[in-house]
Amino acid sequence: MISPFKNFKIRFSLNSDLALTDKYHSISVPFSRNLLFELQNIRTFQEMIETDLLIIGAGPTGLFTVFEAGLLKLKCHIIDALPQVGGQLSELYPKKPIFDIPGYPEVLAGDLVNNLMEQIKQFQPGFTFNEKADTIDKLEDGTFIVTTNKGTKHHAKAIAIAGGLGSFDPRKPLIENIEHYEDKGVEYFVKDPELFRDKRVVIAGGGDSALDWSIFLADVASSVTLIHRRNEFRGALDSVEKAQEFKKLGLINLVTPAEVISLHGETHLNAITIEIDDQQQRIETDYFIPLFGLTPKLGPIANWGLDIEKNAIKVDNALDYQTNIPGIYAIGDVNTYPGKLKLILCGFHEATLMCQSVYQRLNPGKKYVLKYTTVSGVDGFDGTRKEAEKAVVKSLE
Repeated sequence: MISPFKNFKIRFSLNSDLALTDKYHSISVPFSRNLLFELQNIRTFQEMIETDLLIIGAGPTGLFTVFEAGLLKLKCHIIDALPQVGGQLSELYPKKPIFDIPGYPEVLAGDLVNNLMEQIKQFQPGFTFNEKADTIDKLEDGTFIVTTNKGTKHHAKAIAIAGGLGSFDPRKPLIENIEHYEDKGVEYFVKDPELFRDKRVVIAGGGDSALDWSIFLADVASSVTLIHRRNEFRGALDSVEKAQEFKKLGLINLVTPAEVISLHGETHLNAITIEIDDQQQRIETDYFIPLFGLTPKLGPIANWGLDIEKNAIKVDNALDYQTNIPGIYAIGDVNTYPGKLKLILCGFHEATLMCQSVYQRLNPGKKYVLKYTTVSGVDGFDGTRKEAEKAVVKSLE
């Protein structure tokens, strides 16, 4: 689809429809995530973007922060280096099921992102996509100005770093000319399984991702070959056992111990060569997916003067997940503290407590009375209200 907004430079926010607004323009169109993705090239005017809470990272923790902040009447704006919301869930495994979200026995990662977007729609967050938070300046009044790598400036009263693992790059195998075949048969992530429909696929790796995608794609691809340099796999026991079962059924061709040493094809990958038992063997394939994990990087945030420990930001988990700089918080996988668990549900918990601290920071001396949403309902910034159906009081005759 060709975007009608390609050259329309505006700042936008979300409401019941997708409202594209700045001080000169206002356009309202039906909301959809596809349209939101299509807005990835929109650039803001160079005036300052003002917000109560600036969230760096549009992953699940960052998105849920908008909801908790909205309950406290705090406006949010989100910066993300990716072209869409969802973070790793959208970028790495949108079609992969998640089993440890409370209330969801099973939910696809992409569906969880959609549900979070629906949940925060009332609170009309702003977004800056395809840009990295680059520099930060703390003003005399305790507020902050964050400038992206493209020069967009954001003025916020508090900062929440929810960048997951930070920016991340796939660990690439040391194979000559592998870059030549990237997007021409070499894929480092499985974003859309349908890309491999009725294709020959070779997966390399020995962890959960390699096992899980081999099992999943067995029902999609015409053939799946799983290659690992050892006989042993590091993965969930049920995944290892299922892969072994699929091998016996002929659904997966398991080759161990072996390594991919070269790639072949002119305009597109058509074969690989592996080394097994000191012998070389050629395997015809349409796609090669090396799944050797990710290399996380904090990026420019590492230069903000924050306490860093093993590529994660140290926070005070006894109170509010604040960093060593007052007014800057870190939540989700990007932070570290004693007993830290890198789980989505833990990020949700951290976001909830953090927002309470931000409210007190912005409203010193003002006591917030916690009310359950089942009682108080949810009032959006767009004028909508969600509430439980009120009980009818009526005498019986």
